Parts: sequence; C-alpha cells; structure tokens
Amino acid sequence: MPLYAATIALSAFLLFLVQPVIARQILPWFGGSAAVWTTCMVFFQILLLAGYAYSDAVIRRLSPRAQARLHGALLVASLAALPITPDAALEPENADNPIGRILLLLAVTIGLPYLLLSTTGPLVQAWIARRNAGAGVYRLYALSNVASMLALIAYPPVIEPLVTVRMQSLGWSAGYALFVLLAAGCAWQATRAQPSPAVAPEAPPADPSPTPGSPAGDPGGAPPAWHRQALWILLSMLGSVLLLSVTTHITQNVASIPFLWVLPLAVYLLTFILCFDGKGWYLRSWYGPLACVMAVLMLRGLSVHFDWNDWSFKRGLIPFDEAVALYVFGLFVLCMFCHGELVARKPAPQHLTRFYLMLSLGGALGGLAVAIAAPFAFAWYWEFPLALVALVLVLGFLTRGAVQLFSAAALVVSLLGLLDYVRFVRGDAIELSRNFYGTLRVKSTAQDSDPNARWRLLHGTITHGEQYRSAARRAQPTTYYGHDSGIGLALTAARELGLGRAQRVGLVGLGVGTLAAYGRDGDVYRVYELNPAVVEVARRRFSYLSDSAARVEIALGDARLVLEREQGQRFDVLAVDAFSSDSIPVHLLTREAIRHYRRHVTEDGVIAFHVSNRYLDLTGVVRLLADEIGWQAIRVVSDVKDDGSAYRSDWILVTGNGALIERLQAAGGGLIAVEPGLRVWSDDFNNLFQVLK
Repeated sequence: MPLYAATIALSAFLLFLVQPVIARQILPWFGGSAAVWTTCMVFFQILLLAGYAYSDAVIRRLSPRAQARLHGALLVASLAALPITPDAALEPENADNPIGRILLLLAVTIGLPYLLLSTTGPLVQAWIARRNAGAGVYRLYALSNVASMLALIAYPPVIEPLVTVRMQSLGWSAGYALFVLLAAGCAWQATRAQPSPAVAPEAPPADPSPTPGSPAGDPGGAPPAWHRQALWILLSMLGSVLLLSVTTHITQNVASIPFLWVLPLAVYLLTFILCFDGKGWYLRSWYGPLACVMAVLMLRGLSVHFDWNDWSFKRGLIPFDEAVALYVFGLFVLCMFCHGELVARKPAPQHLTRFYLMLSLGGALGGLAVAIAAPFAFAWYWEFPLALVALVLVLGFLTRGAVQLFSAAALVVSLLGLLDYVRFVRGDAIELSRNFYGTLRVKSTAQDSDPNARWRLLHGTITHGEQYRSAARRAQPTTYYGHDSGIGLALTAARELGLGRAQRVGLVGLGVGTLAAYGRDGDVYRVYELNPAVVEVARRRFSYLSDSAARVEIALGDARLVLEREQGQRFDVLAVDAFSSDSIPVHLLTREAIRHYRRHVTEDGVIAFHVSNRYLDLTGVVRLLADEIGWQAIRVVSDVKDDGSAYRSDWILVTGNGALIERLQAAGGGLIAVEPGLRVWSDDFNNLFQVLK
C-alpha cells in the first residue's frame, strides 16, 4: 500500500504542477492572453479524459500481465519527452488563430507523460481493488486531491517566484522520472496479485442504481446502468461549471485581485477530499437544504445587497469582502452536494474505472461549456445564474420528502432571482458583448441632457475608457489620459521638443482610443490590440478614432508578437497600457520585451508604461527594465480631477532624452528607487508576489 499511495500522490502532484509550468514556457510565444490559458486548460481536460478512458479499457479488456506490459512500455516511451521544454521549431510565425499551434505544441511536448499521469489514479486503484477486495480504494482519490492541492498552493507563492522556468522544467522532469519507477513497480506488483474472492466475478444482480432519495452505496457488483452513468456525468459537470463560473464572477465582476482564482479551486478540491475520504463528511439531510439556501443567496447577491448602514436592501453587487465570503462558502456547499451525491452513487470497486471515466467526462464537458461554448453563446456571464438554478432543479430530483418541498420553493425563488439579475445587467448597459477574451460592457453615466454624461467601457470591473457625449467635450482626453497625466505630458513635451515635426506614436492597448485625441495633422498613431471586439466597440460607440486628425493604424494581435515581426517603427512615444487588471501580461514587462520596445523607439523617444493598479506595484519592475537599456525612469502621478473627468493615474516614462527628463521633472516627475531583492523580470523569471501591494 505505501508504494501505491506514493505513486498516486506523486502523479497527482505532477499532474497539477505541469499545467502552470508548461503554460509559463509558451506564454511569450502566444501573447499571455486568456486565449492561451483557456486553450491549455481544454487540452489538459481532454487528455485527462483520454487517460481515464485508457484506464477503463485496459482494466476491462486485458489480463493483469498484459496490462503491466502495455503500461510499462508506455512509461518507458514517455521518458523520451523529457525534459519538457518546447521545441523552438514550434514557435509561431504569426499571431493568426494560434489554437491549433498551441494544441500541437502541448501534444508534442507533454502529451504522453500527461496521459500516463492521468491514468494512474483509476488504474492503480483498480489493481489494489483486485488484490485487496477494494477496501478503502476510493479514499485514495481523496489522497490524490490532497496532492493536487499541495501543487496548487505551492506554485504561486513558492515555486514561481523562486525557481526559474528552466529549472521548473528540469525539476518536474526529474520528478516524472521518479514517478515512472514507482508506476512500473506498481504494474509489476499487479502481475503477482491474485484476485480476491470478495470481488471474483459472479452473476450480476439487478441494477443497484439508487432511486431518488435512497441511501448511498452499491452493495452489488453489477455493471452500472446507463442512466446511472448519466447522473455521474451530470453531477460532475455541474460541479465543474460552478467552479469556473464562480471563479469568473469573483475575479471579473467583484474584484480583479491577483491569485484570487486560487481560493475557489482550493475549495473545489477540498470537497473532493472530504467526500471521498469515507468518514461521513457529507450528509444529504444537511447539505440538501443548505445548498438550496446558498444557491438562492448567491443568485440574489448578483443584483441586490444589504446596506448595513441604514439596514435596507439596495440594488447593486454586494461589497467585496461579503461577496468573496458568500460565493466561496456557497461554492463549498454546492460542490459538497454534487460530489457527495457522486460518492453516494459510486459502484463496486471492479467498476471504479468506469466511474472515474464518467466523472472526468463530466468535468471536461463543464470546462468546455464555460471556457469555449459560453463565450460564443452568451453576451454576458449567464452560465453562472443558470448553473445555480440547474443545481436547485437537480437537488429536487434527487431528494424526497421535506427536502424536495424545500427545493421546489427554492426553485421558484431562484427563477425570480434569475429574471431580476437579467433586468439588472441589461438595465444599466447600453451594450454587452463577449468573446474568447472576456466581456465588454458599455454604460452611460447620466441622462443625455446632462452635459457631463459619458459613455464608459468596462472589461469586468476595470474601466477601459470614457468619452463625453456632448459635442463640445467629446474630444477631451479623460480617465488615465488627461493632459497632466504622464502620457499627456510625454506626448506634449515630445511634440514641443521635436520642433513641430509630425509624431509617430505606438499604443499597446486601445481601450476606447482616448490617446488618439492628442493626434495632429500628419501624425501617425499605430495601435496594437489583442481583442478585435475592443476595436469594434471603440469605432462604433466612441469617436476618438474617427475624430482624430492623425492617421490611426490598427495592428491586431499580441503587441509583442507583432513588434517582434515588424521592422523598426521609429516611434517618438510608445505607450504600453496593459497592466490595470489582475492577470497582467507579464511577457510585456520582461528584459526581452524592453529590448524590442527600444528597437522601435527613436534615440530621443520615450517608452511610457501605465502602471495604475489597485493591487500591484510595478514601479520597481519598470525601473529595472530602464536600467537594462541604459535609460532613465521618471514616475508621474496625477490626481483626480474635481469634475470627475480624470482619474488618478500612475505612469512611468523611460527615456534617454535629457531635455525631456528635465521637462518631466519640472512637471512633478520623480526618480524611482528600487527595493532590495527585486530582480529584473525575464521570460524565464518573474515574481508577482513580491510586487503585491
């Protein structure tokens, strides 16, 4: 048993750890966008499903000796993939539709090792069940989730900031080599084991699938019926959808805090650990009603909050701390119900590989539904409230008596809450759109007759720009781009020091196109924007681009990839504006990136970094990048305007132009001191934990 347990624990740890390790290596190649992470996630979910399907087929169709030979041969063959370093020959030549290239790269680099890691849990548990009558084998699934959680908790605060990407790859590869030895030992042990009489084949009894409301367990050994397997898929899929939709909601609509996504994933894994532990942590009589209550509260929290100051309910999202507590605890309760009901319907040990296959299929379907289907089917995050309503509906189907009556009442309240949330979202939105990169929402700040009325573009909770709607003020730069902001000063000073010649300006990140308001006749503003939906909204709902006297060029794709391919653009000013959210594109803040920027900027030019961020302090990072190219870094912080037209902004201007430096310092700009221990970031190293405010 120690050999089996060690093999399962190590495989689960490596299985979870390899996902960020390999994704980090390819981010600079594909732009570090949500599309890269989503594509990686889909790949790993599909391969996990393939691994479970392999385990089920091997156990059902091959003898123990044939199982060991086949699995041992694949384990040895997988060593050829080490170390897990992507081949430079697979680096993309352009940014057009990189999904196929990402999938090919992942398959070549990590495909076979990941497949074999994913087979370990169900395969080894099946071997144990054959030898020891299956006593306690399902508890090993809890063990695997403990190991997965350790990898999850360790990577962001320990492994990522302290170990370079290259060393992560080598360390993981060494761990995988050890896993191959352990797994081979398990396979050899399986050939020596004799079937326990307790699980020897016998005439199958009637289908033991529990009826709604029946107690847990499978007392017989009959193959599970199709409708029972469908219920396994449904419960697993529902848990997966809830995990991803809760994560999206609290990170996009509540607060863009770095690493906040770790919390719901840890809770999700904890429910697997408790439910598969076998010590009675799940009680339907408790969790059934509590799940109904939490689903209703989570739905109502989307559009109504309680104001503790005047003890009344008001329209709007609940405050951050209350929201995180509500949705994380709610996710725990709802996943305890889903996974508790899964365990209550687990089959006899000889069918555990089929059980895990259906569980994996449900998880993969849930991931595909939220990550791939929902962005194309919905203009907003409607999958979250729909999943809450679906859970209450399923709960009512699986229960009887008072709990079922309670769930029926909760279903009615949930449907009313869903309708109210739809009215809430659509009521203050002029336009909603969604694609692979997230949601965009255009709002109006006031009535048309108000001279201060503005259109506002938001991505989740982050404002990406505003424009006055009145003809008299619509050319005014707003938000982070006012005339006394760092970028405003840089554009004005560079024009004046250039003795009136036309400017070439590069913009990394379009927003609503506010900076185009600075354009003059003869100027060229070249914009690098990853999300085509942002360009469409900026052109249709805002007029900065069309009103600008400058010629505006749009280059779609990841800015770094496009700049790497282009000849030197000779920009007078290059503004890099992509760091206001939680998931900052680190590949735009590395030693390799600043060298590309420098190649595209004139000798007297300036590279402007917008570092306004509620949770990250990037000033020292940019200062070290300036040192890399031998230029100075000047920080310019502007205050909020009394009329609300401009926000507090924080810009760092990197330049080697002495006259420009004097002008910026006279306007209030200051030099930057670097905190001890901070290292320059590169494609091989960064440390977000070190720059958390």
